Amino acid sequence: MGLYRDEAVVLRTWKLGEADRIVSLHTLGNGKVRGVAKGVRRTRSKFGARLEPACHVAVQLYRGRGDLDTVTQAETLDRFGGLRSDPERFARASAMLEAVDQLAPEAGGDPARHVMLVRALATLDRSDSPLVLAGFFLKLLALEGVQPELDGCVGCGAAGPLVAIDVHSGGVLCRDCRQGRPISPEALDMLRAMLGGQLAAVLREPVAEAAGEVTALATAAMEAHLERRLRSVAVLDER
Repeated sequence: MGLYRDEAVVLRTWKLGEADRIVSLHTLGNGKVRGVAKGVRRTRSKFGARLEPACHVAVQLYRGRGDLDTVTQAETLDRFGGLRSDPERFARASAMLEAVDQLAPEAGGDPARHVMLVRALATLDRSDSPLVLAGFFLKLLALEGVQPELDGCVGCGAAGPLVAIDVHSGGVLCRDCRQGRPISPEALDMLRAMLGGQLAAVLREPVAEAAGEVTALATAAMEAHLERRLRSVAVLDER
């Protein structure tokens, strides 16, 4: 029990009573933390606006005996104003937050996931490429150890030609084993580049025709791992 400080990204919030808010935070040193921010819904609150989803903040919390800590201070590190001004980019950011909220452990440090999330939000703040979200999903799956197999058929091991991908089987398939959905050579090359350490180079290039295919595949892989549909992705599909 006692006060502690950490760096955090606000994942989601809920109203509590007339003036308080529950916040789900992904922290650098303590993993996922849920806390109560008291009085933040009052107009005179000093840090209510700092505890909105996708805000990157320095926080001080008090760990008591219950399941919820108490947020006692919050200072803005970055609000990512660029993505907030674009509804579609904010929807992509919301999908990132939702995926992390589902996957992050409740206790213990989780620095790799935290740094990945902050960098992805910063990239999305500067870029409107749909591949930012796809790249984040793929890197998150790699961190979980469940990235799709792209170098050989997951059915028989054949090196090619690889013509389909089945996210439930774990990767690409040859003509004899194909099931799931077809995959174009361009999309396969892009997936390999993004998971092979060339994500930044892919994002610097003009958005290719295969970008929509890659984003759909990365999203399907993430949802298959979560075993649920991402609500924020449904919002994107409606746009």
